Amino acid sequence: MSQDGVELETSLGYLLKEAASALRNAMEDVLRPLGMSVTHYACLELLAQRPGSSNSELARGAFVTRQSMNVLLQNLERDGYVTRPAEAPVGKALPTRLTARGRRSLAHASAAVRSVELTMTSGLSSADQDAALRILRSMTKSLRA
Repeated sequence: MSQDGVELETSLGYLLKEAASALRNAMEDVLRPLGMSVTHYACLELLAQRPGSSNSELARGAFVTRQSMNVLLQNLERDGYVTRPAEAPVGKALPTRLTARGRRSLAHASAAVRSVELTMTSGLSSADQDAALRILRSMTKSLRA
């Protein structure tokens, strides 16, 4: 243990952050040629899996602020990747949906991101991958409890 802190080489929190940073960098590298950022990709992926999501739901799922997501959604709508109604059908939330262009773009991005994940897990057996999923879910659940 270091004098006033944790030993970085054995700190799970530090190693998780280091892995997350390496993953994000690798994802940015494969998404950049497609004209996307990780947040752009995350938004499209969330909309594919949860059509009609609100700005707030997308922001939470992409780990960004509502304001950042609102700017992204405005740009995605302007560029033809998503559609939003002019007025909220219920309440204040504007449900967002992918357009055909958004779905095509997402298909290319998903393939690129899958290749990064395959590289990341290439040294793990199936059992190790299952254990990693279980452990990460458990750690997240513990922190949110």
